[in-house]
Amino acid sequence: MNSRTRPMAVAKKLRILAAVTACVLSLSQCTGDSSGEDREPTGKGYRSPRAATPAPGLERVIAEYTAGFGEDTGYRHPSRRDRETVAKGVALLLDGRREEAEHRLADVDFALRTVTDEATGRRYAEVADRSEGGTAPRGWGRVYLDLDSPARWTVQVPHPVADRNTERLGARLLGRAPGGVLIVAGAHRKAGRGDEADVAHRRDSVFHAVCAELARRGLPGVQLHGMADDSAPDHDVVASTGRGSEGRPEARALAAALRKRGYDVCRAWARSCPLEGRTNVQGRAAAAHDVSFLHVEFGPRLRERPADATEAVNALAEVVRGWGRRR
Repeated sequence: MNSRTRPMAVAKKLRILAAVTACVLSLSQCTGDSSGEDREPTGKGYRSPRAATPAPGLERVIAEYTAGFGEDTGYRHPSRRDRETVAKGVALLLDGRREEAEHRLADVDFALRTVTDEATGRRYAEVADRSEGGTAPRGWGRVYLDLDSPARWTVQVPHPVADRNTERLGARLLGRAPGGVLIVAGAHRKAGRGDEADVAHRRDSVFHAVCAELARRGLPGVQLHGMADDSAPDHDVVASTGRGSEGRPEARALAAALRKRGYDVCRAWARSCPLEGRTNVQGRAAAAHDVSFLHVEFGPRLRERPADATEAVNALAEVVRGWGRRR
């Protein structure tokens, strides 16, 4: 090889090496697992698609609210006074004392406004933390109360974003039956130090203070969670009544409604199941007041595929409508 052709050959080899390196990097990015709670191993031949665009109305409001949640977005531990004040503000709303509720909530920098769900036309009181739009959000969450009907039941979302799309299921369920109250945690479950933002297992959160107040008033609740396919590989759903047993009739009804739609349900009151929610603190509060409580773990298919998510909400709606008629 002469002195002129040697640099050309070297340049050609460098170009080939660069192309191979780019391909390897591209493949590793495409096939690598995502990190954190959003990683959902595939099973049963299912792979999670991208999240669908939320429907207009309250679902979109909630999706936009939670869109920025992440493990590094921060969480400020609320004092006892903070927790009790928000819970008292919600209690005043339930009693129809809106002006007093507004003043009480303002004491801890919470705002109260009325929002209308475009999909259903229902009006809701929104209790929201004013720090959400700041540089250091406290992550204390939101509450939505049906203004067109007396409160009869609750839907709880303790792990928005971390348990992917549970916040959207909760918003959709709220519009499917009158008298609902939606409680959404204000941060990713890993946003705080240690487990302080994992509100399903902490009594010292605003989320728990509100749920406990609602249980004290006798309102039954369903708490929505998301599990990976390999958490219960033979089942699409794990349904439980948590620590108590008051909700067994409703749990049986939910399991029947889901099985009728073709989903495999692990029924924790009848057999041993993973993720039974026995240590869930909202479930324990409900049990202490002999109030029905359902702890439901949905696999990724029922949260990610639009048709399956609709079936999940339809099955849940059958149960909460029953709560509404009974009270």
